[in-house]
Amino acid sequence: MTRRYAVVGLGHRAQLYIDALVGDWSDAGRIVAFCDTNRTRMAFHNARLAEPVPEYHPDDYAKLLTQVDAVIVTTVDATHADYVCAALDAGVDVVVEKPLTVDEEGCRRIADSATRSGARLIVTFNYRYSPRNSAVRELIASGRIGRVTAVHFEWYLDTIHGADYFRRWHRRRESSGGLQVHKSTHHFDLVNWWLGSSPALVFSQASLKFYGSPPESRGERPARSHGAPGLGTDPFLLDLTKDPRLKGLYLDAEHEDGYIRDQDVFAPGVTIDDTMSVMVRYADDAVLTYALNAYAPREGYRVVFTGTNGRIELDVVERAWASPQAAIDPTAGKTDGIERLTVQEHWKPVAEVPIIQGAGGHGGGDTLLLNDVFRGPGDDPLARQAGWRDGIRSVLTGVAAVRSARTGLPVLLTEEGTALAG
Repeated sequence: MTRRYAVVGLGHRAQLYIDALVGDWSDAGRIVAFCDTNRTRMAFHNARLAEPVPEYHPDDYAKLLTQVDAVIVTTVDATHADYVCAALDAGVDVVVEKPLTVDEEGCRRIADSATRSGARLIVTFNYRYSPRNSAVRELIASGRIGRVTAVHFEWYLDTIHGADYFRRWHRRRESSGGLQVHKSTHHFDLVNWWLGSSPALVFSQASLKFYGSPPESRGERPARSHGAPGLGTDPFLLDLTKDPRLKGLYLDAEHEDGYIRDQDVFAPGVTIDDTMSVMVRYADDAVLTYALNAYAPREGYRVVFTGTNGRIELDVVERAWASPQAAIDPTAGKTDGIERLTVQEHWKPVAEVPIIQGAGGHGGGDTLLLNDVFRGPGDDPLARQAGWRDGIRSVLTGVAAVRSARTGLPVLLTEEGTALAG
């Protein structure tokens, strides 16, 4: 039976699911409604459908829930809990973008609703489905390096991708939870999944070192990119008119709600961090050392697992360098990347592990994710589909990291939430 879906939140992140349901997954579901605070954004996506669907304001969300089998929630992170809980309480299935929510209260509310509801909740952690990350999971499960005792994980965002978080609503902690929640939940979830364990203790340091209010050496900055004198020469100024999708979703829509998609990355008002280091102790006594930097010259990550019988290393460069034209022309820039996975057991030389790529985004990972979402996971030995408990564990790790950085104290994680230790 074809399921009826509503898409809630019609910004950039909605496109993956809309494209899927009007494309290769149209046999599994159909879009029957949109819901957003902004009618221009809903109209933009409705124009792409063969038959336009009804458009709902969030005030009419309860009525929408009576018309659907499932909702896809891609709204601002801080609003996730409201939409998720209302749907679960109405017996409607939920597909929600990471992060599941942004704070402890949201986690408690969702846990309560999910526990009493018979509806299903899926958190779309697409990085679980990437072939290289799946290969790591298989290696660890094979026992080739024994019991994992330590993980070192470095993620670096370049001045294209990293800078974009400081233009958008993400720049305010109350909206996104900060990068420790919005972005790092991807990475914390990966480690939870790789290890098959839960975080128990978090200690962190974090600060804003690059973006936000500029030092005097940067000179006077515009409040936004559109109409700025430096547009076309300043690599940090995003030209929304160069991308029809960005123009249609944001520039053409801002008259309705005043949301500015191209705020200057050095404009005042940033309340999130761009540099962070986190240490996590797990329930199985493994230890994670994690770092995130949002202003690197290239984009990628490196993760190393030390075990009782050897070592696994994964090196990934997703973009080799950031073109200064990328903010002006989204098609500019060298994007050739590399990935290398190796394993070395004690008393043996290093062995390279092949990574089998699939078709589509993230090395075929997006296809696998969408299959899980719309057709069910089937018999997946890697258990890649994530539920609400997975979402909560990753969010609370980020929440604890923010609290630890603020207080200078370690934070103890429990099944019910977080509590300061010591």
